[in-house]
Amino acid sequence: MTGAQPELEVVEYTDPVCPWAWGSEPKLRRLRALLAGRSRWRRVYGLLFDEEEDDPAPDPAAETAWYARYIEDISAHTGAPHAVRLDRVAACSRPASLAALAAARQGPAVAESVLRRLRESLFLLGEPADTPERVRAAVRGLPGLDEASLAADMTDRQVLAQLVRDHAEARRPVPEVLGLKGPAPHPGAAKEAGDGHRYALPTLLFLGPAGRRVVPGWRPLAEYLDAAAAVAPALHPHLRPGAGLVGADEALERYLSLTRADLELLTGDPRPPAGAVRLESGNGPLWLHPAYAAGHPAAGGGRPQRAEQQI
Repeated sequence: MTGAQPELEVVEYTDPVCPWAWGSEPKLRRLRALLAGRSRWRRVYGLLFDEEEDDPAPDPAAETAWYARYIEDISAHTGAPHAVRLDRVAACSRPASLAALAAARQGPAVAESVLRRLRESLFLLGEPADTPERVRAAVRGLPGLDEASLAADMTDRQVLAQLVRDHAEARRPVPEVLGLKGPAPHPGAAKEAGDGHRYALPTLLFLGPAGRRVVPGWRPLAEYLDAAAAVAPALHPHLRPGAGLVGADEALERYLSLTRADLELLTGDPRPPAGAVRLESGNGPLWLHPAYAAGHPAAGGGRPQRAEQQI
């Protein structure tokens, strides 16, 4: 579709600290790869933890213990890594969301790696990036990132205004998800938020010449593909589940950080790339590109091991 406006728009409602969004990332990476050059993809940050809507926990230690078990339960469904120990529940997801929005100014590759590192700070290290200082510590040393520009852009008036718009848009869910009943464990019904509702995270909205489809909550890749084809029928030949698989080394170069589910969905092969840095979690390993691992807080503070060819 070079030179033409893509006929499909995908709106992803998400948050850097959402465990369901983290678990869905391999599927969404696969979907973005299949739709590359054929769609306009827009993220909307819904502020899962919002100090203006949430009351402080009366017992932070008890809340942290409960939330750690909650994340582990979600990881059992999604297969995603989780931290061995959760330090605390995120006080707010505003700083991480601002960083994700600000990173987009440095291009899509940097934006993806910043969002990934912010998620790993919680789901690998157990330390949510819930203040500007913790955000800067989480993304320090990322390849290609201008850290000074990111810090400045997080306080830029336009970035702040964009997060306000994202917050409002996420709290105007389409009628299809209000009171939704669907498959367990996460059907994706809109959540109560303040005096209204917000989208469950993640939720994808597909907009095309044939209408609108919404795919909320924890859903199989096929459901996303069906929704895209339903609203943009011309894309159907490009949405075969087995199309566009890449080798493990190419996947590592492109994505920098891979889970077991990433390998299976992006390469069709569970074997990790040679030369990757392996980091353990409470639910399986991650494999990091050496350049990405070089400044990674987990690699610097832990004992990374070289990935083996068989797992």
